Amino acid sequence: MEKQLIPGQIKKVLIALEGIRTNIVMDEYSLQEMIAQKLTQAGIPFSKEHRLGPRNRIDFLTAGGVGIEVKKGKPYKRQVIGQLNRYAENPEITVIVLVVERNLDIPKEINGKPCFSFGLNKLWGIAL
Repeated sequence: MEKQLIPGQIKKVLIALEGIRTNIVMDEYSLQEMIAQKLTQAGIPFSKEHRLGPRNRIDFLTAGGVGIEVKKGKPYKRQVIGQLNRYAENPEITVIVLVVERNLDIPKEINGKPCFSFGLNKLWGIAL
């Protein structure tokens, strides 16, 4: 990923997430706590379990409208994209980052909003 092409706030978020080192068996709640810690250390303000509307909560919303959704394992692509599509419809969201244990390819843009898939297995240096 060429970070110099990514605007400021999303670049800060992605750099903070790159510092995550985790076990494969970690539960989703622990992973969210680790992400919260990395965002805090990077000085990135965020809201956790941010309500975007009825039955529509994104795991994190950072300053600048970067929405972060966290998934354990390798979730069903169709279901995740549907969820991200709902999030991208919200005007509070400017960018979506999907943090997933096992990499999942998602569209580079949903509803006109840039999307990034951040597979933690890439940080482990192995393909799972």
